[in-house]
Amino acid sequence: MGGSARWAAAAAGVAAALLGAGAGELVAALFAPTSSPFAVVGGALIDAAPAWAKDTAIAWFGTNDKIALLVGIGIVLLAASAVAGLCEARWPRSGVIAFAVLGVGVGILALTRPDAGFTAWVPSVLAGTAAAVALRLLMRLVPVAAQRMQAGSTPAGTMPGVSADERDSVPASVSGTGTVSRRRFLAWATGTAVAGAVLAAAGSLARAGSTAVTAVREAIRLPRAASPAPATPADAELGTPGLTPLITPNQDFYRIDTALVVPSVDPVDWRLRIHGLVAHEVTLTWDELLALPLQETAVTLSCVSNTVGGDLVGNAVWLGYPIRELLKRAQPDADADMVLSTSVDGFTAGTPLEALTDDRDALLAIGMNGEPLPLEHGFPVRMVVPGLYGYVSATKWVTDLEVTRFDRATAYWTDRGWSAKGPIKLQSRIDVPRARTPIPSGDTMIAGVAWQPHAGVSGVEVQIDDGPWQRAELASAISDDTWVQWVLPWQADAGEHELRCRAIGSDGEAQTGASAPPAPDGATGWHTVAVSVG
Repeated sequence: MGGSARWAAAAAGVAAALLGAGAGELVAALFAPTSSPFAVVGGALIDAAPAWAKDTAIAWFGTNDKIALLVGIGIVLLAASAVAGLCEARWPRSGVIAFAVLGVGVGILALTRPDAGFTAWVPSVLAGTAAAVALRLLMRLVPVAAQRMQAGSTPAGTMPGVSADERDSVPASVSGTGTVSRRRFLAWATGTAVAGAVLAAAGSLARAGSTAVTAVREAIRLPRAASPAPATPADAELGTPGLTPLITPNQDFYRIDTALVVPSVDPVDWRLRIHGLVAHEVTLTWDELLALPLQETAVTLSCVSNTVGGDLVGNAVWLGYPIRELLKRAQPDADADMVLSTSVDGFTAGTPLEALTDDRDALLAIGMNGEPLPLEHGFPVRMVVPGLYGYVSATKWVTDLEVTRFDRATAYWTDRGWSAKGPIKLQSRIDVPRARTPIPSGDTMIAGVAWQPHAGVSGVEVQIDDGPWQRAELASAISDDTWVQWVLPWQADAGEHELRCRAIGSDGEAQTGASAPPAPDGATGWHTVAVSVG
């Protein structure tokens, strides 16, 4: 088989795979949203990935890590599909069998996912079947097109890599002139690929909203908080251009989780079960939760994967019910020290029981910045716990709280080597000026944010080049659970400069300058920015 024939066979494999993938995505969107072939494979890869791989993905791609993973899966699929096409040309039916086996394999994998339904296998098996059939049909045209592509005159009776049955099945109109055959193959291959893309797009549109749940969310009117959030101090927002806003808009709030497909949970079907080492098991419905005296509070959340100076941190006003009150109903045993929370998609987090029963505002949250939780941020219900990194506390789409012990149970990320308790470390960041952004000489501002939720920040210091540490002006914090803005006036001289900042905790201790990566319990070090002053 010559070079042109190989390209044609590879193209047939790729086109068939696109059709199968598109069909699988559409069927999944309509009947099994969390079981699309890409989501199943991606979810399995996320679960199997070691901590260093997760850290690398977030360091490289940030909140686009899921898109990067799906693109990577797509690239591997296309490469494997091209190989399947080549194998089909060399060994008839081998590529067809490969697609079918792949579909069945991913279908079986789908049934092992935590949120798998009875029909979870259907999208993947259908995708594999569609790809296999498409490859079989396209390969009937490949040899004919390849004859002309190879600029040869191989008689139809001696088509390389084609069985007698396949030769006989080639339509007369196709086996006429080489030009017509080539055009017909290209048209069918292109049409197959485009059809796959259209099906995939239709699947995305159908999923775009988990339309039914989206409509339910938009119709919800949150009840008024029995305990509204305290008024924001007038001087909490400094108004410095380029400085991160005090309250992070929902659309800008960072999102780091393990869900490739955002779970769709109808509030009518939502239930929370509290059980384990308790005197009384408690079950709570959506209507029962809304009828409770809700509390509103501002809390800064941070991802443990946030690097020094990173943006995986945000501040929002949350509406919910104190978890301690629910645990008070359940009456945890005296020897319990951990609550294992579980999401509807199977994610788990282990939270120190003390953090859920002390005086901090740990909430079972239903609202975020005045509206129902966005789907991607946990609608209808999630956990918000001041002072702890999200991987041990901020479970989205939460449905289960098991009161247990750290020596009896482990959670998703602790199984992968992360610290068990995850308190947020004292951190600060320079927002203005931006790194590597030229600024004019003269009067300017150095500004940023600092945070250590549940402990609070008492000050921020800035060092310019190797000069002395200078105390910045600190805005008023909403509370100890939120970040605080800071600013330092600077008479900037022309040249290259290096700026760094450090926060001072409420206990008077300064943020450590020792550099450490996020794993296993959060990054440390001083945020440093290089600037050029013109």
